[in-house]
Amino acid sequence: MNPKELTKEYTNGEVTIVWQSAKCIHSANCVRNNPDVFQPKEKPWIKPESSTTEKIIDTVNKCPSGALTYFLNKK
Repeated sequence: MNPKELTKEYTNGEVTIVWQSAKCIHSANCVRNNPDVFQPKEKPWIKPESSTTEKIIDTVNKCPSGALTYFLNKK
């Protein structure tokens, strides 16, 4: 497994964040827009339980590279 081509998923139960390391350009938009969720110095670095689904979606939509995407979980 190439560490530069990882895909990881993180969920708060309502929404799942998908991160693709190969696409990430480290613009830090996610960190600036939602630092409660996106904490690059922590492991795991994405903590979706720390924010609302709406704010997570808004933040993910601002990702310029497409490294972050999301999907809503079925209820």
